[in-house]
Amino acid sequence: MTQRTHDEPHGGALGSRLNWLRAAVLGANDGIVSTAGLVVGVAGATDSRSALLTAGLAGLLAGSMSMAAGEYVSVSTQRDSEKAALALEKRELREQPEAELRELTELLQERGLSPEVAREAAEQLTARDALRAHARVELGIDPDELTNPWHAAWASFLAFTVGALLPLLAIVLPPAGLRLVVTVLSVLAALVLTGYSSARMGAAAPGRAVVRNVAGGALAMAVTYVAGTLLGAAGA
Repeated sequence: MTQRTHDEPHGGALGSRLNWLRAAVLGANDGIVSTAGLVVGVAGATDSRSALLTAGLAGLLAGSMSMAAGEYVSVSTQRDSEKAALALEKRELREQPEAELRELTELLQERGLSPEVAREAAEQLTARDALRAHARVELGIDPDELTNPWHAAWASFLAFTVGALLPLLAIVLPPAGLRLVVTVLSVLAALVLTGYSSARMGAAAPGRAVVRNVAGGALAMAVTYVAGTLLGAAGA
């Protein structure tokens, strides 16, 4: 009888994948929605292709750099916190080994092990690698899989840029009479794809993610188009 392989991700591998997924999805969605809102708003005020291209490029560059910087700062702070927690745990293990062993035993008991089994497991884990055991059980941190701020920053930068290129090209390439329709349809289709993909990669139901993406993007484009139309009519 052939055994089925069990390839469900666990621990640090899942956390690393979700970190990349979060940065990439946020970057792509922000790139699509913010750039689409910008160029659709400008399209409501003017038919100038050069004005649309300038606004779209400015939004792409500003948004991609902002996303990258924000992710770098955010993930750097998280990494600093993880390293500080590991340093504190290392010091406690050095200064209070018995107290830390009791703490690990209690944590394992809380996870359903009997006192005897928990004590034996704690002793074995401590003998093998005390810091790693406490990091995973007590702190929920894998010392080998600390969050990487540069990975998150580059993922956000690239995802935002790729996402922003869609509405930018959709608004400047078609004839003037088709720009708005092509842009709106392209953006909504892209939001369906990113919502579905993010949900499936995160093992979640795609329905809600798709609805959230599409509704948010449609609202953003509607609001900015109305604002651009009013400003254009007022001669601003």
